[in-house]
Amino acid sequence: MVSIYDRVRPNGIIAYTSGRGGQYDIWLFYIHNGTRIKLTNGLADSFSKPVWSGDNSKIAFIGQNRIIYVIYLSTGKIAAIDQIGPNEDLTLDWSPNSREIAYTTRNHIMMYDVLSHRSTSISAQGASQPQWFPSGRELLFQGVDTSGKQQLFRIAINGTVSRQLTNNTEGPLHDVSLSPDGTFVLYTTPGASISLIRTIDLSTGKIYEMKGGEQAKNFYPAWAPNSQLIAFSATAYTEGNGYYNEIRVVEKRGDNERVLTTSTCFATPVTWSPDGRIIAYLSGCSEQGFATEIWMVDVQNPTPVMLTRDSLIGNVSWSSGNDLPTIGFFKNEMYRIQLYYPSNWKQVDAERYEGENGFFQISAIGGGDDIHEVCKGEAYHKLMPYGSSPHVYQTRIRGQEACLIYPSADQPPEMKRQAAAIVKYPTPVQIEGSTYHYFILWADENHLHSIARTITFL
Repeated sequence: MVSIYDRVRPNGIIAYTSGRGGQYDIWLFYIHNGTRIKLTNGLADSFSKPVWSGDNSKIAFIGQNRIIYVIYLSTGKIAAIDQIGPNEDLTLDWSPNSREIAYTTRNHIMMYDVLSHRSTSISAQGASQPQWFPSGRELLFQGVDTSGKQQLFRIAINGTVSRQLTNNTEGPLHDVSLSPDGTFVLYTTPGASISLIRTIDLSTGKIYEMKGGEQAKNFYPAWAPNSQLIAFSATAYTEGNGYYNEIRVVEKRGDNERVLTTSTCFATPVTWSPDGRIIAYLSGCSEQGFATEIWMVDVQNPTPVMLTRDSLIGNVSWSSGNDLPTIGFFKNEMYRIQLYYPSNWKQVDAERYEGENGFFQISAIGGGDDIHEVCKGEAYHKLMPYGSSPHVYQTRIRGQEACLIYPSADQPPEMKRQAAAIVKYPTPVQIEGSTYHYFILWADENHLHSIARTITFL
């Protein structure tokens, strides 16, 4: 059988939510080589969905306690920008220039600029599911009309011009999604037990309905990058096998609907490759309904291929363009660790990387059972590499005892504001005949935390 890799060369990266180890996190899966990188440490939740910025430099998601986070992929820094209320919408959308995030909270449409760290807002009662039009000057959102019905509106980002797009007489519209070219909108209705997919031609107001699966349970519709096709998950059922789902594609006016493949899950999120040739989806569902596998299928030659397995996968999102995120991946078998760092840094030797704005270097420490003494010995070395009064913070990294050491103001200039993270190995490692109990990472103080939290033991 001819592999999908023999026909096409999938590009980009898939971000996904994993519940591995009892906590939820955002991970990256590099399709071209199978590398997986953990971006967060317990910040995500079961509902978290990674949302790529258009330039692939950032990922936004809503995590634990419904806090909105932004991951800056060039540095690994994670910023918390706001908190969503317990019953509020979880939609996030990046502006076309990849600077602002639109979301709704407290009866306002918020637009947060991740570079200036300032926000503007538009008062909109009951607003939800905001999305940017391609011009960057208008937003689509769902709001309430004068009779209390949920409708779709478009509004200028300064709030001065608003226009109602629908005359909905039923309940709220779900999964609202503006096509990438801004000409159509799709949504599902009326709810979860029955879920029909419809589209609206914004130039005429005409509504089209997709045929969908026989169970009328059609979920997770997603636009292709060319705005012509929609992929979705349609729940199906057979005697003996129970529920499963079909990965379907359909044209935006409901024409030429077809089944590409099936998944063992009741329903699965779907996501398109940047070139619109391939769809990734979830499968391998357990008895509890949790997916454990990411698959992909070529739209033109639908032979499904499994990409990766994990213990629990909740959401998938393919990077939005061909430019890959600027992340450097470092792996060292001798020290039994891997981590990631700003990709513009250059390798100096096997254990050190440097850039114009920082550096990191790794090693190991023998030490005893008391990590406090190990940290103290490093921080207050007689040569005072961290100055006369360094700051030492006890913490945990990957569940292991750890400490962070930051320099005082009188650190020698030649140390370049070097800080350190010391982490106890899960199992002592043997290096050139000696036993080491602790791993140590040196980095400039501005990058220490962001690099240290990505440490994974092999």
